[in-house]
Amino acid sequence: MTEITGKTKIYFIVADPIHQVKTPQLINQLLTTRKIDGVMVPTHVSPAGLADFVASLKGVQNLGGVVVTVPHKTGIVPLCDALTPAAQAVGAVNVVRREVDGRLIGDILDGKGFVTGLASKGISVKGLSAYLAGAGGAANAIAFGLIEAGVSRLTIYNRTTARVQEMIARLAALYPDARLEVGTDQPAGHDLVVNATSLGMAATDPLPLNVQGLTADQLVAEIIMKPELTPLLAAAQSKGCKIHYGLPMLQSQIELMAEFMGIEK
Repeated sequence: MTEITGKTKIYFIVADPIHQVKTPQLINQLLTTRKIDGVMVPTHVSPAGLADFVASLKGVQNLGGVVVTVPHKTGIVPLCDALTPAAQAVGAVNVVRREVDGRLIGDILDGKGFVTGLASKGISVKGLSAYLAGAGGAANAIAFGLIEAGVSRLTIYNRTTARVQEMIARLAALYPDARLEVGTDQPAGHDLVVNATSLGMAATDPLPLNVQGLTADQLVAEIIMKPELTPLLAAAQSKGCKIHYGLPMLQSQIELMAEFMGIEK
């Protein structure tokens, strides 16, 4: 794309805050590489304004789609006209496609993206015991992704225990043989430790788990992309743990997002 015209297809990414997002750079690079007349624009929308924002999208006829990130992945679910089976199961959405008639269809790609991102670095989760911090939209998707990929055990921790119990109930209904546990802030005894919360984006954030429980034989993974080395990953490094950054998860999703929003190869 050399210029924006009346023929340019518009794509949004919606978040609050918005400064940390990396998706526009990657999607715009993809659009340029494929010589597609389109542009992705970062859009800062608060939770209070989300419903109005989504309602306005139905009338935007040159809209290609919307990528959805923190904190809107669960809030946007009831605002979509339809969900894919994956989004229905997870209860979260991170990409939306606008149909010709204005209907908005939501999907969730976080789980597949996270597991594929690990695989891109030579890491298979099959047979590993996993500890997951978080119970939001991304955490739900990653939990489903980890179980589908064959983890031997999944322990989920969140400060609100009721949300973890709801997650486990949904997971158990779909995967009755899965070994699922409500965790504490102690990650000890697991092969893989995953932060699926937004804690770490701001310098003043508390740590998402008790890092004193980390041991050198663990792999600690993030979904946060900015900063690249989050406080959790820095603490894990100091304990001798292997670490996995947040960016590979997004990189693995870009092609999936593009396909869902109708960006042709």
